[in-house]
Amino acid sequence: MGRKRLITDSFPVLRRPSRRAEAKGRRGTRQEEAPAPAASCPDPAVLDMLRRFDLSWEYGPCTGITRLQRWERAQALGLSPPAPVRDALLEHQDDPAVTYSLWHEYPL
Repeated sequence: MGRKRLITDSFPVLRRPSRRAEAKGRRGTRQEEAPAPAASCPDPAVLDMLRRFDLSWEYGPCTGITRLQRWERAQALGLSPPAPVRDALLEHQDDPAVTYSLWHEYPL
């Protein structure tokens, strides 16, 4: 009599390459990478302004959306969000500390 069949028996077995094989494959194929542009760290005053924007309930809830999406939603609803907030968001759009609100989970 054979062994009891498991649900995992219906899936193919996939094996990951070992670290040694990965290192061996990368050994001779090193490519020169272009240096990343220096990201300017936002001023603490800018981050403080964005925190105050997050805490201001007159522009609606801020969970689950980016700060720029919240700013644009408030603008579309005629709530007159502060223009310096939008300027700061567009200037530092690649920085997660600026893009996402206090209660938004940062992407990893």
